[in-house]
Amino acid sequence: MHKAGFVNIVGNPNVGKSTLMNQLVGERISIATFKAQTTRHRIMGIVNTDDMQIVFSDTPGVLKPNYKLQESMLAFSESALADADVLLYVTDVVENPEKNMEFLEKVQKMKIPVILLINKIDELGNQTGETGKKKVGSTSQAKLNSLVEKWHSLLPNAEILPISAKNKFGVDVLLKRIQELLPESPAYFDKDQLTDKPARFFVSEIIREKILLYYDKEIPYSVEVSVESFKETEKNIHIRAIIYVERDSQKGIIIGHQGIALKKVGAESRKALERFFGKPIFLETFVKVDKDWRSSQRELNHFGYNPD
Repeated sequence: MHKAGFVNIVGNPNVGKSTLMNQLVGERISIATFKAQTTRHRIMGIVNTDDMQIVFSDTPGVLKPNYKLQESMLAFSESALADADVLLYVTDVVENPEKNMEFLEKVQKMKIPVILLINKIDELGNQTGETGKKKVGSTSQAKLNSLVEKWHSLLPNAEILPISAKNKFGVDVLLKRIQELLPESPAYFDKDQLTDKPARFFVSEIIREKILLYYDKEIPYSVEVSVESFKETEKNIHIRAIIYVERDSQKGIIIGHQGIALKKVGAESRKALERFFGKPIFLETFVKVDKDWRSSQRELNHFGYNPD
């Protein structure tokens, strides 16, 4: 008997979906930062054993779109409701359970197994017990119980699991439950395949992650990265990447005084890329202005924001 299925991860921004995805897959597939709206695409990570294949999907945080890029991001999240065999709805200990009720109502109507994950329980004021392991104090336990009751009223058919994706608490229990819920099926992908995305995608995501970390305010959200050239040999990889911004003023900020800021992004990206690919990387980065690319469907299609 072989099991296989699609396990899709959805939820509001900044609740830890990408961190959970990376823990479940055992590889750093999705970029994960402290900033909201880090994930823009639907990204698959595939876990294989001899008798099972789990196809996880990380999705953008659910939000009310203000421009076409966010419309595409919401479409990626909604597409994850259509083809899931098991749905993981991720929340955390500070989020209002009734946030984005329109999306939640769609989850309520689903007939497949739904597991509601209350993430970041390590932020409930954990105490250390005699064994050295952390345990939730009585006040924190009361808050957690209240959250469980509230979510049970909103999603009565969902299983509810408290977890800490960052600390791997509850992740093994979750993985075991997913394995139990998977349907019998042949594998959907080759058994040696880790993701559905090409190498160029991860190059652009790694560079964009560094920009999210090193720049403030609107700059990271006005940026897109395109890989113009990716040439791999046995010994190394040569990459040429273009960082697109919407305005000339943003271009100046990305480059920085005497190019120092861009050099820092390039150096940190190169280190991360060398860890990812296991080879020396020669990386060239350039900055170009593409006015209002976030609102142009043609440009969004060029950058891969097409849920279809």
